[in-house]
Amino acid sequence: MRLTTKGRYAVTAMIDLTLHAQNKPTSLADISGRQSISLSYLEQLFSKLRQSGLVTSVRGPGGGYHLAIPSDQIFVAQIINAVNESIDTTSCRGKGDCQGGEICLTHSLWQDLSVQIHEFLNGISLADLVAKRDTQQIAQRQIDQLLVLDDNLQAQAC
Repeated sequence: MRLTTKGRYAVTAMIDLTLHAQNKPTSLADISGRQSISLSYLEQLFSKLRQSGLVTSVRGPGGGYHLAIPSDQIFVAQIINAVNESIDTTSCRGKGDCQGGEICLTHSLWQDLSVQIHEFLNGISLADLVAKRDTQQIAQRQIDQLLVLDDNLQAQAC
């Protein structure tokens, strides 16, 4: 399967955005800090997510991003597709030229698996992921770690 960090980071960032969406935009810098994803990489991902209609941006001071549609209507497969990531388990990227320009013996098996994975991910919404207890616990741990880091930085500055 060719799911790279691009797809994983996009899903992670969208979960973070959903978790921290309160009546104000969430900045990419905040997501970057909580998730340890490079700010420039997030900018590239969110450009694609915005073009796909999954997020909207707010410019200026206090700007950032909002979900463009409710979290129960955004599915993991949509996020992965939005950042041009493919869910493909074939060795030929679905082209059918796996064995010297011809279809190999197992092409149909891997093609069917790709379809199953896509259907699975298309059945999981951001709301489903955010509602999980472990997701909530991890998000709280990340917030707590940032608060400790901020306290340590302030203590060193004094």
